[in-house]
Amino acid sequence: QVQLVESGGGLVQAGGSLRLSCAASGGTLSNYVMGWFRQAPGKERDFLAAIAWSGTRESYAESVKGRFTIARDNAKNMVYLQLDKLKPEDTAVFYCAASTGSVIFPSDTYHRADGYDYWGQGTQVTVSS
Repeated sequence: QVQLVESGGGLVQAGGSLRLSCAASGGTLSNYVMGWFRQAPGKERDFLAAIAWSGTRESYAESVKGRFTIARDNAKNMVYLQLDKLKPEDTAVFYCAASTGSVIFPSDTYHRADGYDYWGQGTQVTVSS
């Protein structure tokens, strides 16, 4: 099974940018659809973005479309989430996740937390106003 470790979170001012990284080990990354989610205190874990096995297609939540960009490098076993034009309401713990699903991409399957099989421990992103 694959293990995921996120990094790159931190404190940033509104309007700023961060690049989150997710390092995968213990599996072949190209076997998984990869996704990013976030969870704010007292709220559900929300879908942000997903990327297909080879990286040729991406899917985004409407709330982050045009501000966040997902990418993957299967050769390096890495997945990234570029966060731009950050807002205070983006403050949350950000999670990387891997899905063994075989449903054609894109699909609502990959927009739900229960569509993913493996999760990282999360990285905190705090956006100050």
